[in-house]
Amino acid sequence: MRHFALLSATALCVAVGAVPVTAQMAGGTLQPLTASQIVTRKFGDLAEGPYKRLVIRNAMVIPGHGGPPAGPYDIVIEGNVITEMIPFDPVSAERRGATQRPTGDRVIDATGKYVMPGMIDLHTHIRTAPEENEYVYYLKLAHGVTTMVNAADRGFDSAMTAARQSARNEIVAPRMYPLVGFGTGTTFSRAQLEDPAMAPEVAKAMAANGSRVISMDPLGWSLELVTAIAQAAKANGMITSFHLQPSNTAVTQAVRAACAGITMIEHHYGYAESALDNQSQDFPRHYGYGNEIERFREAGRVWTYTNRERLLGEVVDSMYKCGVTLLPTRVVYEANRDVARATSLPWHEKYTHAALWGWNLPNPAYHGAFHYDWTSDDEYYWNYAFRLWGDLIAAYNKKGGRVAYGTDDNYIWATPGFSSIRELQLLRETGMHNLETIKAATLTSAQTLGEPKLGLVRPGYLADLAIVDNNPAYNLKFLYSYGDVTLDKDGRMYRTKGIVHTIKDGVVTNNERLMEEVAKMVARSRRNLPPDIMTSPFSTQKVVP
Repeated sequence: MRHFALLSATALCVAVGAVPVTAQMAGGTLQPLTASQIVTRKFGDLAEGPYKRLVIRNAMVIPGHGGPPAGPYDIVIEGNVITEMIPFDPVSAERRGATQRPTGDRVIDATGKYVMPGMIDLHTHIRTAPEENEYVYYLKLAHGVTTMVNAADRGFDSAMTAARQSARNEIVAPRMYPLVGFGTGTTFSRAQLEDPAMAPEVAKAMAANGSRVISMDPLGWSLELVTAIAQAAKANGMITSFHLQPSNTAVTQAVRAACAGITMIEHHYGYAESALDNQSQDFPRHYGYGNEIERFREAGRVWTYTNRERLLGEVVDSMYKCGVTLLPTRVVYEANRDVARATSLPWHEKYTHAALWGWNLPNPAYHGAFHYDWTSDDEYYWNYAFRLWGDLIAAYNKKGGRVAYGTDDNYIWATPGFSSIRELQLLRETGMHNLETIKAATLTSAQTLGEPKLGLVRPGYLADLAIVDNNPAYNLKFLYSYGDVTLDKDGRMYRTKGIVHTIKDGVVTNNERLMEEVAKMVARSRRNLPPDIMTSPFSTQKVVP
């Protein structure tokens, strides 16, 4: 690929050698902790770590590169680095003979459980008060997300402060790489920011301020500027993420953005527009980009008249040749194809914050709250769009193109955490194998982000892991915090426990407790919450105007 060298996808061998905790990491920004930096912190009963020596005993391992589960292994973690993986399957045990099991400051019995890499959400949101930061952090961690590219919704300084606190393990939160607009955190003028010749200087200043991911959303009006920024970002160790706004796709659609050197294209915009028989989308005469219901309506309808053959042929071939990563974020648009389903999901009452619920309710004043005149025709457009968009993703994946993982959740009825797992299911819906969806969320996203020591369960990689009750390669729904119903060896039904522990940078979380804390936050926020325009037909309470 054009932005970052592919990482090794070597399968786990029978005996994996030890790697010293001080091993040097090539590329990226993440480093192992030195012996003096390994200080075990206790965050009440929510989390603890990192440890001088942590052992996960008897775990089956999903490596993250697309290969099947293997093991069981005893996984040794020193500080924030996996240092050994000792196999204990029958063949290995016979070859090795009797051996003492490794031990450490903490031993987690993972018998019957599966360990996979922590997931990397390349596009998400924190939103603003009164929704607590911890609401998002805890939901993400409890659903296996250890790294996230989060929009700086509360401002640049707030986002960078939280990212530093997480990097130092001062808070219980995923790693954070705030997504910021071009020039954020600098003092360049608008004229300078729109001058392609200034792009290297601006990118250098942004990198010096700690920025890593540049949002390109409003810049599609100038393909020259887009190209200059993409090149400058790469030269300064940064990546670019592009939401191709319909207002500018007449100039920069998906193929042009890909071949300008953009790292990843977010969402669904720009693809259908790359295969139109006309140069411009068929906007109705009353269309205005600032009218969100019209914007989202037409963003679905454009898929019904794009040239399907060209889309799945020339467009896929061109994007692959130019080396762009697709970042679908399908879950945040799923409400558009069935609003009733989106508003009645089983976790809303207990786990969807009242502030988030209010922002989702139909309201022209809020971004993403456009379902106030959403018709059955609109749901048809979006059902059609999802099918063809899925075919595009499948074709790109089959060709060998990168399909990464993001949710854009905390918008449009997409509750954080739960949407992290639903996104995997929606990637599976395209035809990708379960193991491919896990790879998209782990190794592929690590490669896209440019962090070569994330995304695999392997000695020398950082200890960002999820310990899952049962095999997610068999059923992705086992990753939900409430697990899923399955059968035991005797054929009796039971419900699994989801991800029991998430490990981020060597810090082990108690996911059951994280979810209990989320439930408390939500209960406080929803106290005396009256029925609203979406729930009133099904409520016995009186609607308060």
